[in-house]
Amino acid sequence: MSPADDRPVVVTGEALFDLVLAPDGSLSGHPGGGPYNVARTVARLAQPVVYLGRVSTDGLGCRLRGELEADGVRMDAVVATDALTTLAMAQVDAAGIARYRFYDAGTSAPGLTFEEAMAALPTQIWAFYVGTLGLVLEPLATTLEALVGRMADDTLVALDPNCRPTTIDDPTAYRGRLARLLERTDVLKVSEEDLAWLQPGTDPIAAARRMLGRDHAVALVTLGGEGARVVTARAVIDVESPAVDVVDTIGAGDAFIGSFLAHWRARGMGREDLTQPDEVARAVAFACRTAAITCSRAGADPPRLNEL
Repeated sequence: MSPADDRPVVVTGEALFDLVLAPDGSLSGHPGGGPYNVARTVARLAQPVVYLGRVSTDGLGCRLRGELEADGVRMDAVVATDALTTLAMAQVDAAGIARYRFYDAGTSAPGLTFEEAMAALPTQIWAFYVGTLGLVLEPLATTLEALVGRMADDTLVALDPNCRPTTIDDPTAYRGRLARLLERTDVLKVSEEDLAWLQPGTDPIAAARRMLGRDHAVALVTLGGEGARVVTARAVIDVESPAVDVVDTIGAGDAFIGSFLAHWRARGMGREDLTQPDEVARAVAFACRTAAITCSRAGADPPRLNEL
């Protein structure tokens, strides 16, 4: 990527509101959704980013828009809808680990159609991120798969399945869609928990390698507080994460992949540079720091560049 290249990161998928039930029974609300959090992370790290998704005109939707705008996310690809904002109930245990339940029927996030998305999609894209509930909810999931198939050869495609088994009615169809998407994926962000569900009983490194659909592709396997692992067809590199006092883990994985993309772009890298595992590991170290700071705060609140 040349220094003059101003193509943005395009992040597409769900924007929703997290209702967080703490161990003491208190309830709080935070803007959220995996792609939404990724877009905010990239913007806070001073890289150009466009959010492509359906956002409600209701009060919660206005809050979602306001947070995106405040962080500097480009809003020209947001699709407005009068459908109510999608909700997620996150129950946080004593260790700060969040478990989710989603309320999505007839709400804003799932309804993005291919026609709406194509009308809003920028013509020039440096990286295209998809993942999380966007791979499950319809018609959004079908839309995202079609959009990935339209990406130019020089566009980096990043995918985070962030599997939520309770939302997946047809695991076979889900795995089939994921396999098709992986054929065009350059950067796969996946947790050990994801790998265990997708490929039960398989060694995590072997499972990650099976998911690499291209010779240059990399898998970034997150390991919670232990950091992350870079897995390529030929290399494995472990990267440690700084220790923090965990408030909750909400948005940590999103901050991780968002900051990886921001760092990669800021250094002038492209998809062809993914063949340099040491450079990938440097970007992952940056991503681990970003995710750790996010864990030290309530809700999905990724750090800004001056905090790193």
